[in-house]
Formats: sequence, structure tokens, C-alpha cells
Amino acid sequence: MSRLRLAFQRSLGLKVVTSTIILSLGVVWLTGSALNSRLSDGVRSVNLNSSIAEARLAFFNAQFQLLVSQGQTVEERKKTLAEIIVDATTQEVTDQRREVLIVKTPTTKKSKVSYEMSSNGALGESIPKGVREKILKESDLQYEYGTLRYSSARSADSLFVGNRIDIPGGGRYEMYVVFSLADQASTLNLIQNSLLLTGFALIFLIALITWLVARQVVRPVREAASVAKQFTQGNFDLRVPITSKDELATLGHSFNDMAASIEQQISRLENLSRVQQRFVSDVSHELRTPLTTLRMASEVIFNHRTSFETPVARSAELLVAQLDRFERLLEDLLEVSRFDAEVAVLEPTEFDLISLIKRSVHDLGIDSDEKTSGVSTKSDNSVVPVKADMRRVERIMRNLLSNALDHCDGTRIEIQIKTTETEVAVGVRDFGTGLDEASLIRVFDRFWRADPSRARVRGGTGLGLSIALEDARLHNGELDAWGRPGKGAHFVLTLPRNAGETIQSRPIRPMPEDFHEEVFYQ
Repeated sequence: MSRLRLAFQRSLGLKVVTSTIILSLGVVWLTGSALNSRLSDGVRSVNLNSSIAEARLAFFNAQFQLLVSQGQTVEERKKTLAEIIVDATTQEVTDQRREVLIVKTPTTKKSKVSYEMSSNGALGESIPKGVREKILKESDLQYEYGTLRYSSARSADSLFVGNRIDIPGGGRYEMYVVFSLADQASTLNLIQNSLLLTGFALIFLIALITWLVARQVVRPVREAASVAKQFTQGNFDLRVPITSKDELATLGHSFNDMAASIEQQISRLENLSRVQQRFVSDVSHELRTPLTTLRMASEVIFNHRTSFETPVARSAELLVAQLDRFERLLEDLLEVSRFDAEVAVLEPTEFDLISLIKRSVHDLGIDSDEKTSGVSTKSDNSVVPVKADMRRVERIMRNLLSNALDHCDGTRIEIQIKTTETEVAVGVRDFGTGLDEASLIRVFDRFWRADPSRARVRGGTGLGLSIALEDARLHNGELDAWGRPGKGAHFVLTLPRNAGETIQSRPIRPMPEDFHEEVFYQ
């Protein structure tokens, strides 16, 4: 007994199976009872067979009396038909309610005397057309379900059973015995109510089973999920409570061990990150003082380079160029440290984006640079006012334009500006070496270059595109990249018209339209 109790405590599967078996016994019993309600199909079949048998007897009796009525007058024959209807509609206590209709066959020639009649004001127009067509084609008894209407405007669902009859001196007629389906509907309604009650009982039992399973299985999982959610929010001290010895307890122990390991790793990485950020920030600031001194000394030497020998003069020019590059690197490192410390802030102002782009092109000398065959700017508007941080937007454009100039390989550079009511997009397209799929994944990584061994006149730090992406996202915007080897690259900047708002669409797609055209015509 103790072993069984111990197994039950340690095995979640045994708990669930035991509770499911106990409750399933009741479910199976109720399901078996509900299956008996399929007798409703049998009720329909029995009612149909009994109705056809009664109608067949009524037709035989009617035809016999009509044969006997030969030689009678019209009035006597009508009286005979009335007696036939009375006999056919007479029913015992257990019999179904029925009506009788006698109507003339449509193909029979019209006669002066009409023997059409019905019981209780039943209308012959309510006879289904389908059963009448079958009787015209076949001499055997036919039946069909329909709605019987009365002259009193009431109606009832009924079974129409009809056959041909020949009236001496009157021609061919059709006789219909119509059986009410009220009793059958009452029986079926009882069956449906039984099914409904059985269904509710099954739902109740299934809900009970689900509740038990959720109580035994889902609750610990929910507790673990709650702990994991708070864990991701920075509360690393929480652990999953363990109150059992089953499989979920093992899972809880593993989860807690994993949480402790992650907490240690996160703490170590946070310390390392703080050390890195402080190191970059301190080094960048400390290097500014000697850099300023070197800058002043280099400018003095550079201004007097004409009085030096050629090698010394060239060295002065190289010194100034490398100091410029070193200064840009320090500025980039300081900006990266601000992003990492989450202290970068926006200073939004109103300005014209077109003027800013033209100024960036002029300052970089792209329009007169020998490395490109030209630069073109396309915009639907001559002025595009935006409210953003001008310094950061200008830095983004300078990085994108400088990157395009470095990789265009003498081809043209295209700048496209599109606007909507809430967004503005700028696309910078070059037709140089391009990027492959692997490069697109890493193009915004820090210190990454598509081809580190490639010689460049304009040496970069590998931080430009990374900082541009951070600047774009600081505005709640986005920077997308597209490229194909030998087809060039396309960088698209999308910003909200007002800094801080959310962009709703991309006015310019990263994949340029001319690439679609090239693929189409290949």
C-alpha cells in the first residue's frame, strides 16, 4: 500500500490516468445511453411503412367500391366517394391523423361533372408537384413529404401518399391519403431533448476532467511561466515553488537550476558591459586632450609644409588626414557609449530635409568626386519639412552617402525622397559591387566591413551604419538595407514626420524598382 501511495505521489501520469479512468466510466455510460436515441431513425421508418400500408388499404377499398358503383347516378356516385373519404379518414385512438383528397388527373379530358373533393377543407393545391408527376408516369403507389394547407389558412407538415383511381363515368382521378407528422415530430422532439440533456451532461463531465487535468498539470506550468515572465523583467531572485515529487518537480528543479545559472551569467555580463562602457567612455575622453594638442601641432606643421622638403610635406598631409580619421573614430566611440548607456536624447527641430540632403552631398563633395559618375536626387516635393534631430539626421545621411561613394565603383548614385502624411523616406542607391545575403545580415554590426582587405581612399571605422541605425530607431524610425552582388546596394531611411511618433508604412521598399524590371526582362 505504501509503495502504491509513493508511486502515485511521484508519477503525474498515474494521477492523470486514474482520474481520467474514473470519470470516463461515467462518460461511457452516458454516451451509450445517448446512442440509443438513434432510434429516431427507426421511428421515421416505422411511421412511413405503417402509413403506406394504411394508404394501400384505403386505395384498394376505394377502387373496389367504385367498381361496385357502376350504373349509379352522379349523385349516388358522389355519395359513394364521400363514404370512401369518411372510411379512409376514420382512425383508431392509436392511428395517425389523416386527410383524403381526390383530384382530377391533369391529362384527363375535362368533363361536365367533377368528382374532386377533400376532407376537412384540405386544399388540393398543396399536393407536392413531385408526387403528382410520379403518379402520371407510374401506376404504383407514390409518396412524398410536404405541407398540407387548409381552407382555414392553417397548415401542417404531412406525408402525401397517392395513387390513381378510375371513377366510372368520370375518368381517371388521383386519390391522396395525407398523414399528419405531428405525432412523429413530437417523438423526434423528445429524442432531441434527450440528446440535448445528454450533451450537457457530457460537457459537464468533460469540463470536470479538464479542470482536474489543469489543476494537476497546468497550474505548475503557469507558476513556472509567471516566474519566467518576472525573470525576464529583471527579477532574478524568483524561483519555481516545488511541492511534489513527480515529473513536474523534476522540471521545477531543472528550471530553478537554469535560472540560477542565467542569473550568474547575466550578472557577469552586466559587470563586463559596465566595465567596457566605462573603459570606452574614459579612454575617449582622455584621448581628447592629447588629440587636441596633436591637432594644433599638426596644423602648424601643415601650414608650413611648403617650406619643407617633399617627403616631409607629404608626411604633414598624411598626419592631418589620419588625425581627422582618429577624431572621427573618437566621436563614434563616444556616441556608441551613449547608446549603450541609454543616455542618447533627441533635440527635435523643424527643418527642410531636401536642403539637408543637398548640403550633405555638397559637403562630402560627391557631386564632383571622380569616384562616381554623378548623383541625382528625385523628390515629389521641392520642400519636405520634418521635425527631427537635425544633427542626427544629417549624420545618417552623411554615413549613407559616404558608404555609397565608397562602394559605387564609378557608377552613379541615386537619392530618392518620398513622403506620406505621417512618414518620410529617403533611399540611397548605388550600382557598385553590392552585397550578398550573408553581408546583409551583418551590415549594421559594429566594426564590420563587407571586404576588410579592400583598399579604400576614404577609410571608415565600421561604426557608421551601426550609429545610423541607432539614430533612426531613436526617432522611432527604421533603416533597411538591400543588395545583390554586382547589382549595387540600396539603403532606405524611414522616419516619422514628427520625431517620437510611430511609422505606419514604408513609402520606399528596400528592393529597388529597377531590380524588378531587370529580373522581368531576363
